[in-house]
Amino acid sequence: MDLRNSMIWFVFMVCLLRCGWRFLNWIWLTPKKLEKCLREQGFAGNPYRLYSGDLNDVVAMEEEAKSKPMNFSHDIVPRVIPSMHHTIKKYGKNSFMWLGPNPRVLIMDPEQLKAALSLYNDFQKPTTNPLVRLLFDGLINHEGEKWVKHRKIINHAFHFEKLKDMVPTMFESCNEMISKWEKMTSKDGSCELDVVPYLQSLTADVISRTAFGSTYEEGKIIFNHFKELIRLVLQASNTVYLPGWRFLPTKSNNRMKKITKEIKTILMNIIDKRQRTMKEGETMHSDDLLGILLESNSNEIKEHGNVNIGMSINDLIEECKIFYFAGQETTAVLLVWTMVLLGSYTKWQDRARAEVLQVFGNNKPDFDGLNRLKIVTMILNEVLRLYPPGSVVSRNLVKKETRLGNLKFPSGVTLSFPIILIHRDKELWGEDADEFNPERFAEGVSKATKNQTAFFPFGWGPRICVGQNFAMIEAKIALSIILQHFSFELSPSYTHAPISILTIQPQHGAHIILHKL
Repeated sequence: MDLRNSMIWFVFMVCLLRCGWRFLNWIWLTPKKLEKCLREQGFAGNPYRLYSGDLNDVVAMEEEAKSKPMNFSHDIVPRVIPSMHHTIKKYGKNSFMWLGPNPRVLIMDPEQLKAALSLYNDFQKPTTNPLVRLLFDGLINHEGEKWVKHRKIINHAFHFEKLKDMVPTMFESCNEMISKWEKMTSKDGSCELDVVPYLQSLTADVISRTAFGSTYEEGKIIFNHFKELIRLVLQASNTVYLPGWRFLPTKSNNRMKKITKEIKTILMNIIDKRQRTMKEGETMHSDDLLGILLESNSNEIKEHGNVNIGMSINDLIEECKIFYFAGQETTAVLLVWTMVLLGSYTKWQDRARAEVLQVFGNNKPDFDGLNRLKIVTMILNEVLRLYPPGSVVSRNLVKKETRLGNLKFPSGVTLSFPIILIHRDKELWGEDADEFNPERFAEGVSKATKNQTAFFPFGWGPRICVGQNFAMIEAKIALSIILQHFSFELSPSYTHAPISILTIQPQHGAHIILHKL
């Protein structure tokens, strides 16, 4: 009996020592090893601080930045990514910061960015906080063979010919918003409103109809759930994630799980109804994203004769969640900032309207005409340069030590590419990099900057956003219809306060004065 007890104690002590060693390695030894490696290559940053690293400073700077608005300037970096701005200002472009025990290296060189985003098997999407996967766990964060499979199937949904068929649906949603605005205008044909909720409703309606064949009212529950889930996930992301934390029955965790389950149930019902329609041989809504996705998935399975080649029902649900969030949010913020900028730079608004009227007159925008909107495209590109949907793109080096040019990065390092900093780099864009000047895109993206990789609002390389053409087509239609019906200007009550909440948004809304034409 004594021998048995001794063995139990021995095994217990071995396990305890092993866990203790792994914890010590995670919390101290590995970070210090990574720090030494980075400093030897000329990178500078704060010394590693146990457990939290720079995270407390990051949160404090973000709260300070949010506490007061800024003058109407496009130098939004100090407000949107204050910690990165502070780090680069203090240590230079070759710098790093700490998000808990993980070093985040800031990369400003477009060539290094191009190389890293091309090596998508070596530099992968960060997975430091599993709670983020509650938002979406599809193409946007898959890796390896699963990403290749999903990308191949989903590509069919965003082919130009498929997008062309969606233009009438997009027009219908836009026209409904314009009708609401026209009813709101007073006797003198003017009104003031915050365009943010209207443009969010518009893009939610478009994605509901083009993705699921439903109206915004039917998809409103998903939209509202996503907004709450994003808020809860971001709150949880402001602390160092402890392994297993998401399983604890905290109030926040329980609420996130409940919302996720409700979103999944709604999408499951939509997909199940569509699949039953397919099995019964009825006409399928093959002109919407879900129909195209199901058709593409079915064809892939038939071609290989193996159900495992296609997507599972859970895979389909996750991809639909991405359709809904990315398809709605990205285009909404693009349209919001476009109206803010054109409401301030009215000469560019006049030029855009003249072009729209020349191409379409007062008729419905059509697909072929959208491709002839040169000035509108220049404006949208310049808005995306100054106010891209996301402020930073990050990648983790997870497999092995990898070289990036003359740099050598060990496993465990996160590389971050600050989009809004690179988009404003005067060495790449010229001395007017902080100014709104669509003319820089007059000869296309390749001639707008000294390095084409310096413009990447939708990412770069093999993992570039699959829905970028969808977003641009929708934005062109919406902007064309707005310009046909209204002139507009920034309201004196507008407060310039860009903030990053997954996407770059105006913290206090976007108050615009509309004038009916």
